[in-house]
Amino acid sequence: MNDKMSLVALVWSASPVVQLVILLLLLASVASWAIIVRKRGVLRGAVASSDRFESEFWSGGDLTEISQQITRGGKSPTAMAGVFEAGFRAFRRLSQQGGVSPGQVVEGAQRAMRVAQTREMDRLDENLATLATIGSTSPYVGLFGTVWGIMNSFTALGNVQSATLAMVAPGIAEALIATAMGLFAAIPAVIAYNRYADKVTRLEVRFDTFSEEFATILERHARHRAAGGPN
Repeated sequence: MNDKMSLVALVWSASPVVQLVILLLLLASVASWAIIVRKRGVLRGAVASSDRFESEFWSGGDLTEISQQITRGGKSPTAMAGVFEAGFRAFRRLSQQGGVSPGQVVEGAQRAMRVAQTREMDRLDENLATLATIGSTSPYVGLFGTVWGIMNSFTALGNVQSATLAMVAPGIAEALIATAMGLFAAIPAVIAYNRYADKVTRLEVRFDTFSEEFATILERHARHRAAGGPN
């Protein structure tokens, strides 16, 4: 046996079960980092889009003009703009129908906003459960590889009369590699999940607050129209 054991050599000479554990953890780590990078861009875009929309909305612009601006180019609005567009579109449609009371118009707009918000939250929550699963199970998968590697090392000692550290060192080393791989896959996934879940929760609170305030504005417009005021 060589005095210097490289990481690649230890993995290459490990038992098939430990190699499978390391491979699974490596794939889990790659998958989690792919989710982390993609989700970071999605959440940053949602926050930036909501900030821009709120700034424009509360500047006092005309609702119809705001709606036309966010739908310009044929793209479906997302984040807070998507919630607004769904509510305002339902408000205009119901307002043009006869025999619909202001309360029913506002209720329909609120229903449309809730549906749009639910879809948006589903989009923002996508793959977060995968991060949570990787973060919670990877240490146990690595521990399984550790136990298996140590078990093989001590089982091999039963076949010799005099045991030395050099005989058990490779098996213990490969077992510890499995533990390290489990932590390597789990730690970034747990940190990213907690951070992104907090951002999603904050966005949901912002959407809820906006929906309530926008519904109040729509109710005022609906009663004004019912009273025969100008549009």
